[in-house]
Amino acid sequence: MNKIIKKQQLNATNILLQINAEDIAKKAKPGQFVMLRVKEEGERIPLTIADFDENTITIVLQVVGKSSQEIAAMDEGDEILDLLGPLGTPSEIENYGTVVMVGGGLGIAPCYPIAKAMKKAGNKVIAVLGARNKDLFFWTEEFGTVCKEVLLCTDDGSAGIKGLVTDGLKIIIEKEKVDRVVAIGPMIMMKFVTLAAGDIPTVVSLNPIMVDGMGMCGGCRVNVAGKVKFACVDGPEFIGQDVDWNSLMNRAKAYSEEEHKCRLPRE
Repeated sequence: MNKIIKKQQLNATNILLQINAEDIAKKAKPGQFVMLRVKEEGERIPLTIADFDENTITIVLQVVGKSSQEIAAMDEGDEILDLLGPLGTPSEIENYGTVVMVGGGLGIAPCYPIAKAMKKAGNKVIAVLGARNKDLFFWTEEFGTVCKEVLLCTDDGSAGIKGLVTDGLKIIIEKEKVDRVVAIGPMIMMKFVTLAAGDIPTVVSLNPIMVDGMGMCGGCRVNVAGKVKFACVDGPEFIGQDVDWNSLMNRAKAYSEEEHKCRLPRE
């Protein structure tokens, strides 16, 4: 039960785990997530489902602190103690026309199943993917199989254009009539992608503080269109133009001191 059947080091910081979780896999849809715990006294961690088939789910995590390091230390054949899901409201998949998927860093992974579903629904899908440098990208070939165009953006210019994903999005908007944008990545990235998109509806996947994933703790509450929503049950996806980004990012800093103590040193 919950056995890791594949482990793959995607790059220096990101690890892929394919997990045998038949009950979750059969019900999973793009945009949903799982809550994972590797040991009795361990932390409950929300991770978006990056892919799935009839019997397995795939997650991609970034090793940044103690808990993610514990998960990354597991090997093929090991079993995850607790795996709850699928949680959250699935992505809204319709034939919008032209959809631009904007993925930053780890956010590239959850963009992939949405991109596949958008293509299947008849959309023209374009991907704008961003990373600090070329070595931190993954799944670019997979995106190429479902997207008409894949534009890479790097901070140092080592792949694609030198610039942020907002620069890449602006390039696409200048030459295409874009009907919908989906942005997944760091909060600050999603905020500025929303601003760059202007009046184009922009779906963002929020990742605030989350404890139970079922709407009971209230830790993941966000202000959307003037109303309090819970990212775990009402989301995690919302229209970015409706999100109160300032309050969301302020709440995300609540445990910044504790997170700093658990963070691994960057090489």
